[in-house]
Amino acid sequence: MESKAGPSCRLVFCLLISAAVLRPGPISKFSPTGIEDTNMDLGVQFGPQHQGYPGGLGWYTVNSAYGDTIIMPCRLDVPQNLMFGKWKYEKPDGSPVFIAFRSSTKKSVQYDDVPEYRDRLSLSENYTLSISNARISDEKRFVCMLVTEDNVFEAPTIVKVFKQPSKPEIVSQAPFLETEQLKKLGDCISKDSYPDGNITWYRNGKVLQPLEGVVVLIFKKQMDPVTQLYTMTSSLEYKATKADIQMPFTCSVTYYGPSGQKTLQSEQAIFDIYYPTEQVTIQVLPSKNAIKEGDNITLKCLGNGNPPPEEFLFYLPGQPEGIRSSNTYTLTDVRRNATGDYRCSLIDKKSMIASTAITVHYLDLSLNPSGEVTKQIGDALPVSCTISASRNATVVWMKDNIRLRSSPSFSSLHYQDAGNYVCETALQDVEGLKKRESLTLIVEGKPQIKMTKKTDPSGLSKTIICHVEGFPKPAIQWTITGSGSVINQTEESPYINGRYYSKIIISPEENVTLTCTAENQLERTVNSLNVSAISIPEHDEADEISDENREKVNDQAKLIVGIVVGLLLAALVAGVVYWLYMKKSKTASKHVNKDLGNLEENKKLEENNHKTEA
Repeated sequence: MESKAGPSCRLVFCLLISAAVLRPGPISKFSPTGIEDTNMDLGVQFGPQHQGYPGGLGWYTVNSAYGDTIIMPCRLDVPQNLMFGKWKYEKPDGSPVFIAFRSSTKKSVQYDDVPEYRDRLSLSENYTLSISNARISDEKRFVCMLVTEDNVFEAPTIVKVFKQPSKPEIVSQAPFLETEQLKKLGDCISKDSYPDGNITWYRNGKVLQPLEGVVVLIFKKQMDPVTQLYTMTSSLEYKATKADIQMPFTCSVTYYGPSGQKTLQSEQAIFDIYYPTEQVTIQVLPSKNAIKEGDNITLKCLGNGNPPPEEFLFYLPGQPEGIRSSNTYTLTDVRRNATGDYRCSLIDKKSMIASTAITVHYLDLSLNPSGEVTKQIGDALPVSCTISASRNATVVWMKDNIRLRSSPSFSSLHYQDAGNYVCETALQDVEGLKKRESLTLIVEGKPQIKMTKKTDPSGLSKTIICHVEGFPKPAIQWTITGSGSVINQTEESPYINGRYYSKIIISPEENVTLTCTAENQLERTVNSLNVSAISIPEHDEADEISDENREKVNDQAKLIVGIVVGLLLAALVAGVVYWLYMKKSKTASKHVNKDLGNLEENKKLEENNHKTEA
């Protein structure tokens, strides 16, 4: 409670107190610290001046954070004859307001009824005053007073309160920025600061300085009349370029605290940069190297602007007028006449155009003859497989699913030439572009018969064979001439390449004539063979050589011919070598004989000379 009358005192003491109350001024001459105490290490800092109180030399200042407890030492030596101590603060007009009283004798503490400090004060035995929950309104000049019987001592203290602002935020952000246009980027705002702070903008970590027509900064601050806290706002107008794509923008607030100047940074903000299209490109889907007849083509036009253009003009080969469409245009079931140059352009800027050449690949195959063809044995049959394609194509011939080494050619048909022929072609590097045509060749022939006979080495039986050639397969029937009886017990070989045989084994007791009849849809052929009785020896006829055996014989003949030719060549080489050797030997002999002749002639001349001399 406020002590209105105060402790009992003499008149002189009351006069001294009144004089002290009415005499705001510097520290009394009895202060143990004096003016030099302004830099004591008690959390004292000198900061910016505010609330009307200077913070220069000669003033003891206590800095406190908003909401903390303010601690103010009395800074006076307690005299021996102290009666009591009091704390007061001074209004802006200089009038005092007492807030706390402590008696040195009764050790009692009384707090004056000042609404703004109710339940917030604490006065210790050494007369240190503490104020809890520091407010901006606590920025005042407080004075500690120690009163004795004959004097009053005073020690003033300046209180400063600091409030850290909120972390700055970039609000009201532009949804996008446009190149070459000055546009508001956003507002950087920081709230609840005391004293007020400054806001700085950054682009990619570098400070943005005002530049006419490029960077425009507008700063403003507002104070809450109730809390006395400041809100700072900085608006940024910015002319973007393509270099600002993915560039981070930030802002910071610089403020003063109990320990000095500090800075808080905002979160990054990245803006979508709009810029006009400078180039147009065209794409073909699927890949234009693999387009074939029957495919669907999708043309896709792209602009490098942001946002990209949504509509284009598409120009087809031979059409001067463009077709307006979205960024894609589709052609279905294209033919070879769709080959050509395709273009696209911007709708509002037709000079900005892109083009591409498209080739629609095709493959045509014509087989002549084709389908089912029936020919007679010995006939000639020209076969052609004609290819027409957009690029080089491969051709493969197959006969009965077996690949042929070359195209078939028939100057004289044989039964083994019959079969199913397929001409197949494909276009390289174009998947799925294949064509094939088939020819089913049927080789017909009237039945041809050859009969042979052979006596078993035991001499007890004879084998009669009827070799038949023809197509369709002839039916074979054996009969005995004269009696007309039919022989049913026969053995037949497989029917291969228009040939097969039927044979019978008999042991005739007398001479007989056997008849072999072969018949198909074309003709009926009959042949007979006389067979002697088993007891009569006769010349056997050679068996018909089959195609397989004939090939083996041919191979053996080729081998024999090769060996003979090799031997002849070896003999020829040896003969040439021998001839050269003999020729050289004869030449040497002639030289020797000539030399010997010359010696004989010399001897005869010498003898004649001797005779002449004699």
